Amino acid sequence: MNYEKIFKRFENQHGFVKTSSGTTIDVSQKAALNRRGNVLFNSGRIEEARRIFLTTGYSDGISRIGDYYKSQGRVLDALRMYWIAPDRTKADPIIMQLSEIIRHFIHEEQMYE
Repeated sequence: MNYEKIFKRFENQHGFVKTSSGTTIDVSQKAALNRRGNVLFNSGRIEEARRIFLTTGYSDGISRIGDYYKSQGRVLDALRMYWIAPDRTKADPIIMQLSEIIRHFIHEEQMYE
């Protein structure tokens, strides 16, 4: 199976494929970047903070970005952040809600067959 061809169809959709570049950041650089990300987040510069948190893998920061997205009604973006964090306690309720929506649509479709 040609996975590259399959994933190419979705490259502009900001999907859930998690990749790693293998870059390493030493502990002091990571701490400094996380502090900078926290300052940016607290000043409302969410997207800049998100880039830093994703780069450093700062789970708490990534989860807080998810909380922000959820508060803005961006549930799928929130789920993506919770999944990357990983924060299953916050991801699981969203997954359950989406499952219920899908079940509803399947049931509705079966009623009209």
